[in-house]
Amino acid sequence: MANTPSIPKGTRDFSPVEMLRRKYIFGTIEKVFQKYGFLPLETPAMENLSTLTGKYGEEGDRLIFKVLNSGDAWKGVSEEVKEQLAKGEEVHPGKLAGELSDKALRYDLTVPFARYVVQHRNELAFPFKRYQIQPVWRADRPQKGRYREFYQCDADVIGSKSLLNEVELVELTAEVFAALDLQVVIKVNNRKVLSGIAEISGQPEKVVDMVTAIDKLDKIGRAKVEEEMRSKGITDEAITRIAPLFELKGTWAEQRPLLENWLADSAIAQEGLKNLSMVFKTAGDRFVPRDDVHGRATLEFDPTLARGLDYYTGAIFEVKANEGSLQSSICGGGRYDDLTGIFGLKDMSGVGISFGADRIYDVLLELGKFPEELGSSTRVLFANFGENEALHCLKLLRQVREAAIAAELYPDAVKMAKQFKYADDKGIPFVAIIGENEMKQGIVTVKDMKTGEQKAVKEGELLTQLGQG
Repeated sequence: MANTPSIPKGTRDFSPVEMLRRKYIFGTIEKVFQKYGFLPLETPAMENLSTLTGKYGEEGDRLIFKVLNSGDAWKGVSEEVKEQLAKGEEVHPGKLAGELSDKALRYDLTVPFARYVVQHRNELAFPFKRYQIQPVWRADRPQKGRYREFYQCDADVIGSKSLLNEVELVELTAEVFAALDLQVVIKVNNRKVLSGIAEISGQPEKVVDMVTAIDKLDKIGRAKVEEEMRSKGITDEAITRIAPLFELKGTWAEQRPLLENWLADSAIAQEGLKNLSMVFKTAGDRFVPRDDVHGRATLEFDPTLARGLDYYTGAIFEVKANEGSLQSSICGGGRYDDLTGIFGLKDMSGVGISFGADRIYDVLLELGKFPEELGSSTRVLFANFGENEALHCLKLLRQVREAAIAAELYPDAVKMAKQFKYADDKGIPFVAIIGENEMKQGIVTVKDMKTGEQKAVKEGELLTQLGQG
């Protein structure tokens, strides 16, 4: 007996209905991106391994999917390593992987974007605003809401340090989720504030380890966060000094004076607080509760928001749904001051936001917020009674399609029950019935598949009838 076909864990097939829903998400996001002046860009699924490694922190680098060199990858391994293996000596996994592979699937869209900017810098007008909607891959442990292959929808502006870019991205984010009819909370923090906290802890060199641990607070809790810090060499004294961070509560206006006082001796923290004030002051009026389209999101300061990626240097964002059971992040981003510097182009600051389409899909599905009409791309099915009737239907079919209405002719003259079932299975709302009698009278019998009602209309009135559905 043949093995049942399967796909790798953490990947998925998407049915036609699922694809229509996904295209609805992508289309909604893309319209807002274009409205704010962002231009489309695509980069290859594979990047050079050297492009990706060292950009995501130690944990992120472990999740990069490496691609074996073409042909017999073993031929590319050095004689030195082959000899070590032949002798049974231990070879560092990273060294062996590096010799077997010099390419990898992209981990996100931001680093490839930085590579693109450096490579094409003489062709671009700065500030450069681009959006990108493509899949990324991570060698993560698959679980609910977490996949190994998933789509990101990114918008970045690079070549400007203005905080107005942060304000625009906050407003863009609110507009996307308003268009998707989702209530969300947009959490904001600044890595400069976190750097200041590491500074006053007495171990400023441990800022990356602190941030990586703090970023897991909502998943593992304070005790586990502190335990991880100790394992990274952060002292109990330093952990005690940053303890006030975990006690902060309330609005930005309530927390700001406490932070200014606590971090008074840190210049970088004060700069971060000043930047946050500008974002809240400028974007804040958009989030005053009201009934119009802009009242779907709330803006909130979260002093423990860290985002684990190493390249963030300023503002950081994270969005969570305010409804439904899926509480994971569905959108995130931040400011990176010198990501292009690793590719040789210094002082090219950027800021971006990334929408997790797969998690947004899960939330919309759970809440039943996909529009009903997305269930089918076909609006009318012409029934097939035989060769003569089918040829007659073809003329009307062309007219309907020329009017930009999606339509099909059932290809075989089978029992009507089977043709109606086909329409039901595909969610086609109307069936156009043209038998011998209808042809003689120049009419079409239109069946509404939802109500079961049938209505005879003149052939010239068919378009009007379909438009009324």
